[in-house]
Amino acid sequence: MAGIVALCMWGIIPPCSLKDAHAKGSANGSASVLEYHNGPRRDGVYADPTLTGTSARSFHIDHAFRARIEGAVYAQVLYVARGDKKGQGVIIAASEEDVVAAFDAATGRTLWKRRLGAPVPLSRLPCGDINPLGITGTPVIDKNSRTIFLDAMTTPDGGRTKRHLVFALSLADGLTLKGWPVDVAARIRRGWPPFDSGVQNQRGALAFFKGTVYVPYGGHFGDCGSYRGWLVGIPVADPARPLAWAAGSPAGGSWAPGGAASDGRDIFISTGNTGNPIRWSGGEAVLRFKPGPVFSGKPADYFAPADWRRLDERDADLGGTGPIILDLPRSRPSRLIVVLGKDGKIYLLDRDNLGGVGGQVAAARVAASAIIGSGAAYETARGTYVVFSGKGIHCPPGRSGRSGRSGRMGDLVAVRIVPGAPPSIETAWCARQHGRGSPMVTTTNGHPDVIVWSVGAEGDNRLHGFDGDTGRVVYSGGGRGDFIGRVRRYQTPILAGGRIYIAADGKVVAFTR
Repeated sequence: MAGIVALCMWGIIPPCSLKDAHAKGSANGSASVLEYHNGPRRDGVYADPTLTGTSARSFHIDHAFRARIEGAVYAQVLYVARGDKKGQGVIIAASEEDVVAAFDAATGRTLWKRRLGAPVPLSRLPCGDINPLGITGTPVIDKNSRTIFLDAMTTPDGGRTKRHLVFALSLADGLTLKGWPVDVAARIRRGWPPFDSGVQNQRGALAFFKGTVYVPYGGHFGDCGSYRGWLVGIPVADPARPLAWAAGSPAGGSWAPGGAASDGRDIFISTGNTGNPIRWSGGEAVLRFKPGPVFSGKPADYFAPADWRRLDERDADLGGTGPIILDLPRSRPSRLIVVLGKDGKIYLLDRDNLGGVGGQVAAARVAASAIIGSGAAYETARGTYVVFSGKGIHCPPGRSGRSGRSGRMGDLVAVRIVPGAPPSIETAWCARQHGRGSPMVTTTNGHPDVIVWSVGAEGDNRLHGFDGDTGRVVYSGGGRGDFIGRVRRYQTPILAGGRIYIAADGKVVAFTR
């Protein structure tokens, strides 16, 4: 069964539904977590047949697990299962100090640690909110070659020179493979527009698809300089010859933590506001690429809201979250993409025909403020849901984060996608996660005992769990000893080997039962 899941996730067999992809997972949540949100679809669903609403209440931090890494951690941790020992594996973490480390998943013991260079001090950047700036986007692992791919912002001279270097590291020992790293600016300098490492940031998760590593880029917090949205494709067989797409005018960054998604045939990214008020030029959009990346420019391969100019003016990026791949068999169309924006709206798109400007299948305003981070999508016996961090509106009574009241309450929202021709959207529940984390979902075998998990990042810094159908609290942060430490915004947990792992400043924490 685990082999079937691997084939499904990597696109070797036809695209899977949420049920197919996650109901067949390894026992005790022991499948590898090789990329952001547990797969290229970015739905954030993990399977563990033993993790029910009742058993979840016993989660607590394993204080014997001691995994230490220098610096702040924005990237999601990854997990590689060991084939020789059931339930055992290796945790991979990367930090803003340009440090990458491998830890024993049972004890936290450091297996290897590598510093890839010096990060760039914030004082040497034109704007931003990360200090220093090193590795931000979540790496991706190719399990077949046992290689870790990631982007590191580095400087050889204290910050005067800034480089985005894409590394390929051996999973066995963290050593850099021959032909790497790739200096992005140097390799695509002959194109137009130029890639300026000083104004580009790399926050979105990397993707690995058909032998090519895909790396999305946007700007720094504050939108300074002539940055653009980029998607760079680096072929593993010939890393010196990358291909790249850039937005047609300044800005239009691809910066959401989920980065690039794939349905097994194409690659998708979302983008933010641009600086061109006259014509659409790649911003405020979901874009579909053929491997390369190759973008056709045809309306079937992009979507932008009809009010994209107003969104540009308000800095209300459609790209506040990355695309989520969703299949809804009883709907027409059934092959969908979900994206959520800083305008508080959710959009459903036909991923076979994105529709150009104004071409959405359905849309609804579901939040009173900007939606930023990463959502998750899951199925229960009652329907298909998308959950995200935001201030909900239209919250049902008793599901708003305050008993018996409705309205703009809570900071975690679940909407139900109702099948139809076209499908429609309704708010299912709202809850309080006490912070700015991005949710993930666990299930016993695809439908029953669905739990939404999120961290009160930059809030109470505790783990929280909610019933997937109702939003009822399943796990409310644990006891006095279950305070995680400083968790950075948009951070998301993973489930692996029966444990929940979360990255915080200077460490990785393991919750066990």
